[in-house]
Amino acid sequence: MENDISVSQEQIIGALVYGIIFLVLVTLGLVLFFYYSRRKIIEKEVEKVNIKLDHQKKILQTTIEVQEKERNRIAQDLHDAISSKLNVVSLTTNVLLGDGSINTEQKEALNHILDITTRTLESARKIAHELMPPILDKFGLKVALEELFDEFTSNTSIKINHNIETLDELDKSNELHIFRIAQELINNALRHGKADLLQMELKKQSQGFELIFKDNGIGFDVNDHKKKSGIGLQNIKSRVSILNGQLFVESSKKTGSIFTINCHSYGY
Repeated sequence: MENDISVSQEQIIGALVYGIIFLVLVTLGLVLFFYYSRRKIIEKEVEKVNIKLDHQKKILQTTIEVQEKERNRIAQDLHDAISSKLNVVSLTTNVLLGDGSINTEQKEALNHILDITTRTLESARKIAHELMPPILDKFGLKVALEELFDEFTSNTSIKINHNIETLDELDKSNELHIFRIAQELINNALRHGKADLLQMELKKQSQGFELIFKDNGIGFDVNDHKKKSGIGLQNIKSRVSILNGQLFVESSKKTGSIFTINCHSYGY
């Protein structure tokens, strides 16, 4: 009798042990199932976000390409349509000035026309140059940036210290993005920051490059939504995004600003 009770107890204990093991396995199975199901859901969501970001990036790149084509068209029109006609006006005016039969008043009027024409030609040349710098295509980014700095510092009190390294692996499209970023940074520092001392470094890294831009301007609150959404800063962010880079901004009022761009792999 006692043996029967002992066997019965062992069976109950065994059943309980197997039952507990079964429950543990079921629970573990359910946990793993929900974990991997959740993981799959997250992966799908991440994939959707990445597809959306890639789509936005392609739209952004297309938009900027259209802008650059339009800049190029306007620069070409300035050169071909306006500058060429102004040159004709200038040449004709010089021919008339060589006519000995004109009086003093007529000569003064012609000199005035010649002066206006010359200044307009120079303005048209400068605008066309800013829209599409020919030196960038002919001599590369380093030379184009150095010329850009000279344009801002010549005949002004503005000083730009710079150290520009040659980035051999950049294609023309990405060189243009960096050039436009530099243009925008300088314009913002002078126009909005009221700076007169700027510093720019473009350093080659083992993969990609690092661009550091500093100014001694009045600075701004980096948390200010209006400043963050300004057209100039948005243009810089857009081009940094196309370059697959990261933009870091440090600034506070009356202490100037520092813009750091790290790019470890070039955009497409």
